[in-house]
Amino acid sequence: MARKGKRYTTALGNIDRDSFYTIEAAVDILKENAKTKFDETIEVALNLGVDPRHADQMVRGTVSLPHGTGKSLRVAVFARDAKAEEAVAAGADIVGAEDLADKIQAGEMDFDRCIATPDMMGVVGRLGKVLGPKGMMPNPKLGTVTPNVTEAIQAAKAGQIEFRVEKMGIIHAGVGKASFSAEQLHENIAAFVGAIQQAKPTGAKGTYMKKVCVTSTMGPGLKLDLSAL
Repeated sequence: MARKGKRYTTALGNIDRDSFYTIEAAVDILKENAKTKFDETIEVALNLGVDPRHADQMVRGTVSLPHGTGKSLRVAVFARDAKAEEAVAAGADIVGAEDLADKIQAGEMDFDRCIATPDMMGVVGRLGKVLGPKGMMPNPKLGTVTPNVTEAIQAAKAGQIEFRVEKMGIIHAGVGKASFSAEQLHENIAAFVGAIQQAKPTGAKGTYMKKVCVTSTMGPGLKLDLSAL
């Protein structure tokens, strides 16, 4: 077992691992204990009562966090001609067509979000085995296959995040930085959890949201009181 650092051990001593915290209390504890030299990410993890191996129990979608993630997102766009020019004007970091596909096939993936216009899906479709495992495959249901490239780029840059349940029923995402105000973190966490609740699939049976935890990059996890959510 990996040896826990002094800072982590100290933080662990300030919490009760068996207790359930309100968002407000949890955020205050995380901010108080985030004392590293870098700006720690605040992350939320949810344990859901679903089996994503069944199509009617898949949980996937996007949510725009009110205060962004605190992370600078690099966006790649598959587009041609006028739409490519529009993407550049909207702030896309990488824009291309077949040339961009070739770079991705060669392992060059210096971006965090991939957007495509509908006419480019013939090119993008061949990248499924590369983009799919990384959760970057453009998808019309997520708004990343769209003729409205300006809107999609601006949403991504403003703090929109994608979520997708993993095989053990876990969903997790960074929802801000320790430097955010307590109110900003409260609102971001509430927005993320609310989006997961709204994305409840028709095939979910029994308890849908089993457990919600928040943590910082170097800190211990805190369980949230579901009734307070």
